Amino acid sequence: MNVSPLHTALRLTAIGLPVLPLRKGKVPVGNCPDCKNSACGDRPHMKAAGPCRCPAPCHGWAAATTDSDVLTSPAWATAWRQAVAVAYHPGGAGLTVVDLDDESAIEWARQTLPPTRTVATTRGEHWIYQGTTRSVNAVRAGVDIKSTMAYARYLGPGTGATAPLPDAVRALTAQKPPVVRPAPRTLAVPVPAGGGQCPHRTSTYLERGICMAEQRITEARSQVHATVYRTFLAVLSTHGRCGCLTDSHVSRLFTAAQAKGESPRHCTDAWANAATRLGL
Repeated sequence: MNVSPLHTALRLTAIGLPVLPLRKGKVPVGNCPDCKNSACGDRPHMKAAGPCRCPAPCHGWAAATTDSDVLTSPAWATAWRQAVAVAYHPGGAGLTVVDLDDESAIEWARQTLPPTRTVATTRGEHWIYQGTTRSVNAVRAGVDIKSTMAYARYLGPGTGATAPLPDAVRALTAQKPPVVRPAPRTLAVPVPAGGGQCPHRTSTYLERGICMAEQRITEARSQVHATVYRTFLAVLSTHGRCGCLTDSHVSRLFTAAQAKGESPRHCTDAWANAATRLGL
């Protein structure tokens, strides 16, 4: 007998897992119009829980809840009708998931990490530990760490006893972010009429745009390459001609992209390609 995602979600809340629906493509519900592009005035990926007062499950991992009344509320009904799976917020349950994507990653874990509760996935395994750490993708080939500010698809209870989070995993997530190197060629940005004066009314306009771009990259669950390129293109189309972008702004965007597993070379190429397309 097929069990509905909502039924599964309600069962998981009973054991303390904060859950949320996943729609087609195994991704969270998209932002509602009131919250799209942080129009609600909040930044979900910077919050520990409950990003805003929106009643809909439209803030990814931050919408995860153990409140059955919220899960069965009218605001969540459409999401559950569209749901194809259930995800949970590991950090909210005091857990860390080591996501192993292939056999080589699994073999590395067997040789490096202590045995723990294991759940089979489509391509590999989830190793689940008690304890939390920051979430980092691509800490090594085929290995993602999902804990705080992340979600993991629920694929069953797994087998084995849950072991304490080992120092080896904490060490992986504590690594310094890759050094962001400047583009190898200078991007010539033409100065507009008016002596190069920035047309934006306030500096907060630029800051909000960079924050939204960082968020868009951080929340990408698939097609990361394309998302990074489109985000760079959007930033340059808005701010590339007035001279208000600084190296600090570009470094923030590159850092967000590299945290999603992009290489410094890809960031440089994506930025240059976006500038070329816009004729900068």
